[in-house]
Amino acid sequence: MVGRNDRRRSNEMRSRSGRPSARRSSREAGTSRPVSGSSRTARNAQRTAREPQRSQSAQRETQWEATGSVAAVRGGRNRGKKEAYPEPEVISTSVGQLRRADRLERAKKKSRRRLIMVVAVIAVVVVVLAGWAALYNSPAFKIENVEVNGVEHLTSEEMAQLANVPNDTTLLRVDTGTIEARVEQNAWVADAQVVRAFPNTLQINVTERPVFAVVEIPTGATAAVKKWLVAEDHVWLMPVPDESSEAAKTTSAKVYEDEKSVLHIVDVPFGTKAEIGKECVDANVNNALDILSGLTTELSGRVTKVSAAGTAETTLVLDNGVEVAFGKAEDIRDKERVILEILAQNPDNVSYINVRMVNSPTWRSV
Repeated sequence: MVGRNDRRRSNEMRSRSGRPSARRSSREAGTSRPVSGSSRTARNAQRTAREPQRSQSAQRETQWEATGSVAAVRGGRNRGKKEAYPEPEVISTSVGQLRRADRLERAKKKSRRRLIMVVAVIAVVVVVLAGWAALYNSPAFKIENVEVNGVEHLTSEEMAQLANVPNDTTLLRVDTGTIEARVEQNAWVADAQVVRAFPNTLQINVTERPVFAVVEIPTGATAAVKKWLVAEDHVWLMPVPDESSEAAKTTSAKVYEDEKSVLHIVDVPFGTKAEIGKECVDANVNNALDILSGLTTELSGRVTKVSAAGTAETTLVLDNGVEVAFGKAEDIRDKERVILEILAQNPDNVSYINVRMVNSPTWRSV
C-alpha cells in the first residue's frame, strides 16, 4: 500500500507540473506522442541484443537447478540474493603419489634401456657367430706344418701315423683332443698336448716315459732272452730289436743308447709276460723296480744289475762287483743306510752284504 500511495503522489506531482510520467506517456504513446521509425528501430535492436543474454541466463538457471544449486529467478523469491556458481573440481595429489609416479617412470626408462642393451648384445652375438661360421668353413688357416717336440724314442714316421692329421683340415676345424688321445696310446708317450700356432702350424708337444731298466725275459728252455725296456711306472715300453735285424733300421738310435746305459734285471723266471703299453704284473720284476725307485742317488747310481729270481731273493750287483742280498722292497732307506756304512767302513774289502733282515745285517770280505 505504501508503494502505491507513493507512486500516486508522484504522478500527481508530475501532472501538476505539466510533465506527464514516463509510464503514462508510454501508454499514450500511440495517441499523444507519435513514435518515429528511427526510435522503433533502436528499440528493436536493443531487444534483439538482450535476447541472447536472456537465453544464456535461462540455460544457466536450468544447469544450476539440475546440479542442486540455488536458482535465482528474476522477480522471484530469491531476487536480490547472491547467485551460487558451481565450484570447480579440485584434484589433490600427495607427495607419496608423486614419488611413486617418479619411481615408475624411472623404472620404465631403465627397463627400456635394458631391453635395448639385450637386443644389442643379441645382435652382436648373432653377427659374431655368423662370422665365425663363415671363417670356420673357409679354407683359411690351412695346416701346412706339423711340429713334434719332446720325442726321442719315436721316429717322425711313427709320430705322423699316430697324429694322423687330415691333409685338408685347418687350424680351426682340427680336433686337437682326438689327436692327443691317439698319440697318448703309444707306450712311450706319458702326456701329449696339441697347440695351434697360427697361421698354419700345428704343434704336438710330447712328454715321453724315460727308460728305467732293461728286463731280460727268457724266451725258451735255452739261455736265450728277450730284452724289454720298462719305465719307472712299470709300463712295458718295447722289446729291443736285434741290431742286425730289419726292425733295427726303423728303430730310434736312442733306444740302443738307453739299453746300454740303464741297469738290467736278470734271472727273471720263465713264463714272465710283457706287452707294449701294459703295466708289469710279475711280482719279481715289480719288487726289483720298487727297490730301484726307493734308493737315493748315492746308491742307485752304483747298481748295475738286479737279480729277480724271487721277491725274497732279490739281489743287487754294484759297480765294484759287490753283491747285496736286499730281499723285499721294505725298509728301503734303512737297508741303504746300512749298506753304505759297511762299504764306508770296509773299503775294497767287501764282496757280499746281506740286509734282508735290516736289524741284523751281515757281510763277507773278499
